[in-house]
Amino acid sequence: MKAAFLEQFGGPEVLKYGDLPDPVAAAGEVVVDVVAASVNAADWKFRAGQYARHSQVKFPQIPGRDFSGVVGALGSGVEDLRLGDAVFGVLGAGREGTYCEKIAIEAALVAKKPDGLSHVNAAALALTGLTAVNSLEDTLKLKRGETILIQGGAGGVASFAIQLAKHIGARAITTTSAANADYVRSLGADEVVDYNGQDFTKVVSGCDAVFDTVGGDVAEKSFAVLKPGGRAAFIASGLEAPKPTRPDVIALRPPVPRSRAAMERVGQLIASGAVRPPEIKLYRLSQAAEAHRLSESRHFRGKLVFQVR
Repeated sequence: MKAAFLEQFGGPEVLKYGDLPDPVAAAGEVVVDVVAASVNAADWKFRAGQYARHSQVKFPQIPGRDFSGVVGALGSGVEDLRLGDAVFGVLGAGREGTYCEKIAIEAALVAKKPDGLSHVNAAALALTGLTAVNSLEDTLKLKRGETILIQGGAGGVASFAIQLAKHIGARAITTTSAANADYVRSLGADEVVDYNGQDFTKVVSGCDAVFDTVGGDVAEKSFAVLKPGGRAAFIASGLEAPKPTRPDVIALRPPVPRSRAAMERVGQLIASGAVRPPEIKLYRLSQAAEAHRLSESRHFRGKLVFQVR
């Protein structure tokens, strides 16, 4: 099969494109013929060697965590999926490997792709949706009538989160550049803060919750906008949430567990019209280095997706 892969860690230039052996479905697994796979910030961090688990990595290594495709082979014991089923999903925690034409994955982790949703859009919404739902619903337990600040609103996870917050019935404030203000408003944002021209800590206050997708100084400063007893969830600050800068708020790191039920929840939100796909920029697998350069720059909105087939 064709794949984009690594033989060492480093910059975008270490990504190679070529042939690797086809996977085989073990018991309880399916082989999915990948139609589309998305690019996530975690991918370039993995490529750059930023994760502690790298000591166990064996090269060549294929990056990537989420996908959409068609079931091409069934392992023994798989009875709830059939050949030809259109599915989407996210690889198990700690596993990479979707920048390729075929993947073997536990059948219990994939879900049927919603009818009417393209494979490209399904791939774009898989990990972003899983992360947003786990962060807002399960971790922050966001409620109707509450106010949430979503940092980095034009990104893939944050754009899903804005729509989910509005579906829940919360008031959604978000930070973005002036160029993306209309885009995030179209997603439902009630208030938009231009991070280039405004200090969000000066114009936002009294939030029940914060969802940070940016990290760094933005994460550290986010505690300032919370009301007493407020809670903040962080997905761009490593495996643990940053320590609160005040004693009356809570910092949380969403676990983002993988399961078919979780993917079905994402699918339901999409099928119901509560969430629409983000803007998407398409690449071929052979353009993986180019996609990573843009992803690492963070100067884009929506999602970057590989059209594999």
